[in-house]
Amino acid sequence: MPYDGPPLTTPCDIPAILALGLKQKPNAVAVIDRDRSFTWQDLDDLSSRLAANYLELGLKAGDRIASLLPNRAVLIVHYIACLRVGLVANPLSYQYTANEIRRAIVDTSASALVAHSEREPDVATADIAAQLAVDVIYYSDGAEGVSELQRLLEREPENTSLPNISTDNAAFIIHTSGSTGRPKGVTHSVGGLAWAVASIAAAFQLTSNDVVLPCSSISRGGGIHLSFTTLAVGGLIVVPWTTDASELLPLMRAHHPTIMAMLPAALFQLVRSGSAVAEHFSSLRCMLSGGDKVPAELEEEFRNLAQLEIQESYGITELGIVTHNSQGESNRLGSVGKPNPGFALSLRNEEGDEVETGQVGRLWVASPTATIGYWDNPEATMQAMRDGWFDTGDLMRCDEDGYLWFAGRRSQIIVHDGHNISPQEVEQALLEHPSVALAGVVGIRNLMHGESVRAYITIRQDAERPSHQALIDFARERVGVNAPEEFIVLDEMPLIGDGKIDRVLLKKMTAEEKDAHQL
Repeated sequence: MPYDGPPLTTPCDIPAILALGLKQKPNAVAVIDRDRSFTWQDLDDLSSRLAANYLELGLKAGDRIASLLPNRAVLIVHYIACLRVGLVANPLSYQYTANEIRRAIVDTSASALVAHSEREPDVATADIAAQLAVDVIYYSDGAEGVSELQRLLEREPENTSLPNISTDNAAFIIHTSGSTGRPKGVTHSVGGLAWAVASIAAAFQLTSNDVVLPCSSISRGGGIHLSFTTLAVGGLIVVPWTTDASELLPLMRAHHPTIMAMLPAALFQLVRSGSAVAEHFSSLRCMLSGGDKVPAELEEEFRNLAQLEIQESYGITELGIVTHNSQGESNRLGSVGKPNPGFALSLRNEEGDEVETGQVGRLWVASPTATIGYWDNPEATMQAMRDGWFDTGDLMRCDEDGYLWFAGRRSQIIVHDGHNISPQEVEQALLEHPSVALAGVVGIRNLMHGESVRAYITIRQDAERPSHQALIDFARERVGVNAPEEFIVLDEMPLIGDGKIDRVLLKKMTAEEKDAHQL
């Protein structure tokens, strides 16, 4: 049976996204980071000026403009400017290597790149000058002098008229994180963004009194959607440069956030930093976490520290924030909650038939927030979308009360002797060990069993390193035959730019190890 969220009748007016803040408090701060702040009037003036200057550089509506910027308040100004003239914003992960930068630029045929000056060597190595119609526009932080982007923000354009933008126009191309393969360019229209913003505002009941701290990259879908929703309701966005405790805790003391959104791995590090105390979280009404499974150990440690429960959510670049826990009801720990407004969900088997309540099925979603397709990749678009439904590839089950429970990503499921093993379930068990800081679980090809389970872990600071057998015994007590046969201790866990465990890289490490053994 389908599971529907509350109805959603009116999208956000994206062209007028600053209207409420400009009307209610034009001189109040709208966006702030460690180095800069912008009032509502600043956002309006600077984004209009930047938009017109982008056009004077020769860019036009429909052109793609990539950005390689870390979390900075100015990135919000850039996004608004792009929307105002119909440029398609293509934010790149700031962790991209030179090869990844080049691949993304070629993939979208970007006409321009806005990049932080510290990445200039990598941009040069990427050798993309011939691909771009406009020279790279560099940005420097305050102490580093006036940058080209700063000049475009300050220069008065000759022509200040801006074109009208249709809701059908593409607004963003956001490359997938690559956790399940080579990144694809997820394309969102202005209209899709408008519905996503309206859904988030309704789901979390955001108002102009909210102070939102998106503790993940605002170059990723979740950070972008949450930031635009905060603008739409007239709230304050606090942009952290990093997710380190030394960065976040002073911001929390200074600005008293009411809503924080953080990936589980980063939240674990904050909770276990030794610096965070209950007072830091006293202003919060919602700690939102998703993007990967929220371990029970993290739920408990955060509740003990902050006296607040984590609101687990499920989101995907192609759709936005699909579910969250809870919605005016008690928080059902371990569940990703119920569908957000405007979302219809269906759990189906491999034949496409809907499964019974309590059974695991693949999650299909219908929503006006959905991507309009993968950029220049009609084959991938056709595989993922059917009759208005999007196939997430993720496995879920729904209980009798309508709460959804994440059961793993189909492409990451480990098959051992015909038995499906969810890596997230095993990781959650390992994180209960007092010495384990982070855990990443992957399958290793095994001729007899199909795949064997291997766990990569990092050890908590000042914790005693357990023996290999002790880890196996600990895991077997919790997940039985699903326990890893092998453990590899790493100095640092590989994370994707948005903070998720990079299981693709872990799989690659196992493959390279195998190849080395075969030499």
